[in-house]
Amino acid sequence: MTDDRVPHSIATFNESYVGAPPPWDIGRPQPAFARLAQAGGLVGRVLDVGCGTGEHALLAASLGHEVLGVDIASRAVGLAEEKATARHMQVTFLVFDALRLPELGGQFDTVLDCGLFHVFDDQDREQFVDGLAKVVPPGGRYHMLCFSDRQPGSWGPRRISEAEIRASFLQGWTIESVDPTVIDITIDPAGAQAWQVLVSRT
Repeated sequence: MTDDRVPHSIATFNESYVGAPPPWDIGRPQPAFARLAQAGGLVGRVLDVGCGTGEHALLAASLGHEVLGVDIASRAVGLAEEKATARHMQVTFLVFDALRLPELGGQFDTVLDCGLFHVFDDQDREQFVDGLAKVVPPGGRYHMLCFSDRQPGSWGPRRISEAEIRASFLQGWTIESVDPTVIDITIDPAGAQAWQVLVSRT
């Protein structure tokens, strides 16, 4: 991100965690990722990127994985740390810009992304995927839930098409699946139309 946009973005996301939880913070793992975990889809060292208040990182840790959760919103990270302490779980959380993943200095076998990919503009999306490629070793997997262009209306984050997803992972990745699903949100019991994506590093 350019310098003039970063402070606004941080402020925006921090403000989301003041008062009532934001619509995406449902206080539990998203069902799609819970099913993924139950099916044994999390392997090795796990990175929860855009971790929010940490439910997916904590889910992975409950299954015995070494986990790092990162988010640009310090308030969200603080809440995630409080959850980890209350649940007596060992998870590392960092206030960190997901566009700088190589600076983490580590490799991750599984990356979880619920609701981050769709906040990027085209330039930042390309930077994010490039950085992701540097922290995921061959055979590593990136699991993503993002807002879908099948969602009617104009509220909420940017809608992502299947074609955009496939175009973002053309080089150095194998697209295993792009499936329609639903992201649970607090403001609509029907949830929001989404894509569940699995890509592996080649």
